Amino acid sequence: MKLSIIVPVFNMAADGKLEYCLDSLVSQTIEDYEIIAVDDCSTDESLAILRQYESRFPDRFRAVHSEVNKHQGGAKNIGLKLAKGDWIGFIDSDDWIRPDMYERLVRRAEETGADLAGCDYCLTDEHSMKVGQVVPNNKRSQSGVLDKEKRRSLILDGGSLVVKIFRRSMILEHGLWFPEDIFYEDNALGNSYLVLARHFEYIEEPLYYYYQHDLSTVHTISEKRCEDRMEAGRLMLEEARRHGFWEDYRPELEYSFTLLFYINTLFTYMAGVGRTKYRFVKAMGKEMRQTFPDFQENPYYLQRTHAEEKKLIRMQQRSTLFFMLYYKLLWAYRKWKKRGA
Repeated sequence: MKLSIIVPVFNMAADGKLEYCLDSLVSQTIEDYEIIAVDDCSTDESLAILRQYESRFPDRFRAVHSEVNKHQGGAKNIGLKLAKGDWIGFIDSDDWIRPDMYERLVRRAEETGADLAGCDYCLTDEHSMKVGQVVPNNKRSQSGVLDKEKRRSLILDGGSLVVKIFRRSMILEHGLWFPEDIFYEDNALGNSYLVLARHFEYIEEPLYYYYQHDLSTVHTISEKRCEDRMEAGRLMLEEARRHGFWEDYRPELEYSFTLLFYINTLFTYMAGVGRTKYRFVKAMGKEMRQTFPDFQENPYYLQRTHAEEKKLIRMQQRSTLFFMLYYKLLWAYRKWKKRGA
């Protein structure tokens, strides 16, 4: 079989979101492929919808039910164990794709001998094939046989896994199983999926539609999700050590960890969680310091981190209490100023 498309599904029955995604999958132009949709213990009608598609498209659609909620990582692992395709694609169940996306990615990969291929995506808030805001997911310079410089670039700017295909033999050879029971599983495994490839090909065109709505993971902030993002950072470093690329790419991994574990988590926690906890913020800053004592001297941190963020991070590293008080006052002032404008 040429391709296996794995779709983790959890409570996506409302507003036709799931059907729009699945319709784009069953109409793919590539030949000899399968769709493995894994229901992650949904409490709505998602499983019933998946079974309808399995009944309508028995030659290419398989509905699988997990009795335990394992989050997207667990659902992806279930799909990977069942997959028979030479190539693997992952898609979020509230997004959709162009009819020829997988045909073009597989053709490009096979023509060039790549074991990894990707494209761009666009942001949209409506169910249509109208191209929204285009987001370049990779760089032209990353394409080709992967050397050290290209791998450095992929660690820093690897882009999303859902707009890529992967040779299944590479996944199985390296045991690239996703962490279960946490969000941000792609962040934990993303570097391994990219760095362990030998050749990457990139189509500079938005073939994937990323649906923007309030229930998506990236728009839902809680302390648990912040903890999961921090755990994803820890697992990212463990993966680099397990696969032997820690020493070669330490500066890039240090910055990636700083961004994932600390910077993104710190500011989304402060802005998005209603009742922030001193001990949570203090522990985050302490672990960051213990993991990488000199992270503020990292060249990528110096180049890429905004000056105001650097100022706030220096403040938090010196005094969590002062940082939290200052941040709350700053946030309140900006909200007041915005209302006045």
